[in-house]
Amino acid sequence: MRFCAAVNCMDGRVRLPVIEYLQRRFDADYVDCITEPGPNLILAEQEPPEAVRSILARLAISVDKHGSVGIAVVGRHDCAWNPAPKDRQLAHLREAVRWPGNGMKT
Repeated sequence: MRFCAAVNCMDGRVRLPVIEYLQRRFDADYVDCITEPGPNLILAEQEPPEAVRSILARLAISVDKHGSVGIAVVGRHDCAWNPAPKDRQLAHLREAVRWPGNGMKT
């Protein structure tokens, strides 16, 4: 069994397309879903710290226990928590994937 992980928006409309894409992308049987509202903003700004710690703790389970072969951070337009336009969403994604180890506020 191969796993990967998705740090994804909690909005149910995007979950299945993300799962299907990541299964193909990482040749994975299963996708561990770590959901938060606006996860790309949370990780980009590293706020609130308790949400960042929670995401990292759940990712650690995916990597350490399931041996996930890839991790995706997902952002989307029309997000209720992060209503930024597309260019800012993309900037948040770029900033989000620079962690951990970049001086995360805890």
